[in-house]
Amino acid sequence: MFKSGFIAINGRPNAGKSTLLNALLKQKVAIISPKAQTTRNTIQGVYNDEDSQIIFVDTPGIHKPTHELGKIMNQTVYDSLDGMDVILYFVDARFPISETDANVLDSLRKERTPVILVLNKVDLVENEEKLQSNIESFKNHFPFSGGITI
Repeated sequence: MFKSGFIAINGRPNAGKSTLLNALLKQKVAIISPKAQTTRNTIQGVYNDEDSQIIFVDTPGIHKPTHELGKIMNQTVYDSLDGMDVILYFVDARFPISETDANVLDSLRKERTPVILVLNKVDLVENEEKLQSNIESFKNHFPFSGGITI
């Protein structure tokens, strides 16, 4: 039986969203840069295997906008969530939940789509205690459907 679905890759700037997309597709489809807001529009990448097809939608990093472009980019992210089967919420594991993360997650509460917490840069966290504390800060704020560390 063939299965297909749409997965939104969502989160803060420089969390590793585009890097994940490129790694999953084994080719460079999204630009990767240490400069925040490099991804300004959604980028779709299609993963295929013998039994399934997954359309990944890489989104701009959600941030507190200081100008009109930032507002438009954030709106692009929220608009891209319509019709998704899963939302991957990417975070940099070195940091606890921020005010921006909390606001984004609050807006995701109205979505019926499962949201999975994706912890990136786990290898850069000072120690296991800090990592667990940061994870708990997110889990205490939002009822994630699951979690992944990469």
